[in-house]
Amino acid sequence: MVSVIIIPTRMKSSRMPNKPMAKIKGIPMIGRCYFKSIESIGKKYTFVATCDKEISNYVNSIGGNVIMTSKKHSRATTRIAEALIKIEKKLNKKVKNILMYQGDEPLIKKNSILKVFKALDNKNNYAEVINLCRRVKDKKNLNDINNVKVLVNKKNEAIYYSRILLPSSIIINQKITSGLIQTGIIGFKRKALILFNRLKETELEKYESVDMNRLIENDFKIKVISFGYESISVDTNSDLARAKIIMNNFKD
Repeated sequence: MVSVIIIPTRMKSSRMPNKPMAKIKGIPMIGRCYFKSIESIGKKYTFVATCDKEISNYVNSIGGNVIMTSKKHSRATTRIAEALIKIEKKLNKKVKNILMYQGDEPLIKKNSILKVFKALDNKNNYAEVINLCRRVKDKKNLNDINNVKVLVNKKNEAIYYSRILLPSSIIINQKITSGLIQTGIIGFKRKALILFNRLKETELEKYESVDMNRLIENDFKIKVISFGYESISVDTNSDLARAKIIMNNFKD
């Protein structure tokens, strides 16, 4: 059995249409995510899952592997679940671990990707899903509804994902000064991804528009691992401008 990286991406986005092809230092954002993936796991086991010809044509032009998927997906996780079945047929092998690398995370470091795979392979790891998150102290980032915040328990297991800053500090009147923000880097053991795709959308998932809440509501264990370097999920044009600034000082 093998491990793969699947990068789900599409041109249609309500907040920033055509963002996969937006360039950062001359390279489309989807290209930066692809090149970081092949550095981590190799070209053979890196795939871009998309429903758009423009993305497919670009990935083919750089020698990448493309899996065409349905236009009906509203969740990145269901897109990679569809892609997984096609990848297994293409490789003629069962896939053990899947790392979803969403195509709007151009500043994730190789070492962080490898940590997710290491956690999935750890024999003492009982969790079937690993979510990479970034530790943040910046108030603006923590209060931005485009950034999904993660609450964890003492075992670093996710207990809730929200677009607002939690927990509430109303009772004790104490300001929250740091928190965890979800990245689109999520590792799945094969069974967990297949089961996710069979489950119906849940209420908390719909309220927050965060698919990981579907797993929590169905009693899945999600282990959270984190990093502290500066990064950004690109959801808007202002995010893109910030990513370009960070890239100027970026070191892997």
